[in-house]
Amino acid sequence: MSVSWKVYLLAIVSFLVGTSEYILSGILDKVSLSLGVSITAAGQLITIFSLIYAIFTPILMALTASMDRRKLIMTGLGLFVVSNILAVLLPGYGLFVVARIIMALGAGVVVVTALNIAAKIAPEGKQASAIATVVMGFTASLIIGVPLGRIVSDTLGWKSVFGGIALLGIIAMFILSAAIPRVKGDEPIPLRQQLSLLKKPKVALGLSITFFWLGGYSVTYTYLSPYLLEVSGISDKYLSIALLIFGIASMIGSKIGGLSTDRWGVNRTLSSGLILHIVMLILLSMVTNTFIGVMAVLLLWSFSAWSSGPTQQYHLTTIEPEASGVMLGLNQSMMQLSMAAGAGIGGVAIQKVSLASITWIGAAGVAIAIIAMFLLYRMNSRTEMNIQHKFETSQ
Repeated sequence: MSVSWKVYLLAIVSFLVGTSEYILSGILDKVSLSLGVSITAAGQLITIFSLIYAIFTPILMALTASMDRRKLIMTGLGLFVVSNILAVLLPGYGLFVVARIIMALGAGVVVVTALNIAAKIAPEGKQASAIATVVMGFTASLIIGVPLGRIVSDTLGWKSVFGGIALLGIIAMFILSAAIPRVKGDEPIPLRQQLSLLKKPKVALGLSITFFWLGGYSVTYTYLSPYLLEVSGISDKYLSIALLIFGIASMIGSKIGGLSTDRWGVNRTLSSGLILHIVMLILLSMVTNTFIGVMAVLLLWSFSAWSSGPTQQYHLTTIEPEASGVMLGLNQSMMQLSMAAGAGIGGVAIQKVSLASITWIGAAGVAIAIIAMFLLYRMNSRTEMNIQHKFETSQ
C-alpha cells in the first residue's frame, strides 16, 4: 500500500474522532431535550470534551513518547471505541459526561499520533500536505459526520450515532493493524521540558494564533444549529443541507490550505484565510431569511476557517523543528482549549446578550489571531536580519 493511501487511512480514523466531538453541535437541541437540560448545559458537553482533551493529551503523549506509533494509535482507538459504547449504554446527563471524558482521552492520543505518523511517513517536502490530509479527515466529520448524524438521530435516536461510531472504530482497528507500518516513537521529552517551550516568545505567539483563530470560530460553530434556526431563519428541514454544505467547504478549505502552504508559504496562506474568516462571520450576522445567501456565507466561512488548519499545524513545526511532535501535541491541546473557551464564551453570550451576538464575538477573536500572527512575523523578520548582519560582519 502506497504512503498516500496510508495517510488517507489515518484521515479516516481522524474523521471518526472528529465526528464524536463535533456531532453534538449538530444535535444539540435533541440532546438538550432528551437529557432534560438547557441548550447551554448541553453545549458544555463540548467544553468538557475539549478541556479533558487539552489537559491530558500532552501528559499521555509524554508518557507514551517512546512507544511504537502503530501500537499507540491502536491503544487510543480501543479506548475511544469503549467510550462510544458507554455513551450508548449509560443513562442520564452525568454518566454521559463520564463517557465523554473517556472519549476525549482516547481521541487526543489518536489524533496526535495520526498527525505524527503522517508527518514521519510522508516524502520530503510533502509533510504539510500529509498533515493537511489528516486534518481534512478531521474536518470531513463536519461534512459527513454532523449532517449524517442529524439524519440518523432523526430516525433512530441520537444515541445510535455513537453506536455507529463505535462499530466503525472496531473496523478501523483491524484495517490499521494491517496497513500501518511500525513507526518508531520519539525520544522521550519530560512534560516539564515540553511545557518549558511555552516560555519561548515565538512558541507562545504561535500557539496564541491557534487559540484565538479556533476560539473565535468555536464561539459561533458550537451553537450553529440553533443560530441557523432562530437567527438566520433557516427551516428545520434544510438544516442538514446547511450543515452538509458547511462541511464540504471545510474539507476543501483544509486541502487547499495545505497545498497553498507548500506552494506560497505560511504567511500568505494564513493571513488571507484569517481575513476572509472575519468578513464571513460579520456577513453571517447580516444575511438572514434567504437560504441561498446564508449558504453562500456559510460556504466561504467554513472554507476560510479550515484553510488555516493545516497551515497553522505546519507553521508550528517550523518554529521548533527539533520538537515537532511536541509542538503538534501542544497545538492539539491549544485547539481543544480554544474550543472549550469558545463554547463557554458563546454560552455566556447567549444567556447575557443574545444568540445573534456570537458571530461578532467570534470575529473579534479571529482579529486577535491576526495581530498575533503579525507580531510573530515581525519577530521572525528581526531574527533573520540579526543573523544576516552577524554573517556579514564575520566575513
